[in-house]
Amino acid sequence: MVAIHQVLATLGYGDAIGHEVLGIQRVLRGAGYDSEIFVQTADPRLEHLTLDYRDLADASHPDNILIHHFSIGSRASRMAYALADRMVLIYHNITPPEFFVDVNKELVQLCYRGRRELSLYQSRCDLALGDSEYNRQELEDLGFTNTGVFPIAVDTDRITQAPRRPALEKVLHEEGWLNFLFVGRIVPNKKIEDHIKLAEHYKRYVDEQYRFIFVGKTDATPKYYSAIRAMLE
Repeated sequence: MVAIHQVLATLGYGDAIGHEVLGIQRVLRGAGYDSEIFVQTADPRLEHLTLDYRDLADASHPDNILIHHFSIGSRASRMAYALADRMVLIYHNITPPEFFVDVNKELVQLCYRGRRELSLYQSRCDLALGDSEYNRQELEDLGFTNTGVFPIAVDTDRITQAPRRPALEKVLHEEGWLNFLFVGRIVPNKKIEDHIKLAEHYKRYVDEQYRFIFVGKTDATPKYYSAIRAMLE
């Protein structure tokens, strides 16, 4: 039987791409397919669910299908390119590198390299999917011909069956307060400074009884995070 494997640069814990990759694997295995996840790196909590990308060469076969989640340049990406497997590319967008200039040199290089590598896949993949129409259009602009949209799958059971957190609920439902919730990495392309400016505008012209709550990792661009903290002081 044809195997359908997935490959990506890194499997993160709790992020959208990570949940989608694991969800796709559950569906494929449930349908009877041999399906592994090959990565360059993984969150320590998920490493036991993955295989090293270098092992992909041994699992490769021209009849197999390789789902390549493309979000940044990586050695895993280059390995996938070199194999004989048929390929479906799922594009999760690459942040324009200029957002990270003077903030994180490594991310500048990775994003630049990723965008350059992506353009090489026009003739390599059988199907190129964006996880939004915006991303699909970017693929088309780069010259990909067979494109479509594959929205990120959401595991609703994981949300509806999550344990309650009374302390958090008390804060969010405190009478008289309006909460603005942002969920995502604290990085320049998320324009956190615009949220802060909005908060100041809301306080000045609408109401002082409000809270802006930011939930997300801060370690990718510490210089930017420090600048954001300075804006709040």
